[in-house]
Amino acid sequence: MFIHIGNDNVIQSKDVISIIDRNIISSSIIMEEMMNNVKSQERVFGPIDEAKSVVITNEQVYFSTLSVSTLKKRASMISTISKLDDFSDELE
Repeated sequence: MFIHIGNDNVIQSKDVISIIDRNIISSSIIMEEMMNNVKSQERVFGPIDEAKSVVITNEQVYFSTLSVSTLKKRASMISTISKLDDFSDELE
């Protein structure tokens, strides 16, 4: 399944490693190092200055203007949808 994380970015839910609050990056030296490393490799997408959250995948890091709670709701909605039974064959 896919998750729309804002800013015209859609990613596969299976690729998401972590969704964290943007403010955590500045409070951790390790996170700052990781972000500097990813930026130097040009694997960062989205508006850094306006970001409320950071979505980390295997290949890229996305800055999102959506909050962590909004992204969490979207991810859990996808999880719920994927668990539903498919009755589309019975409609025909």
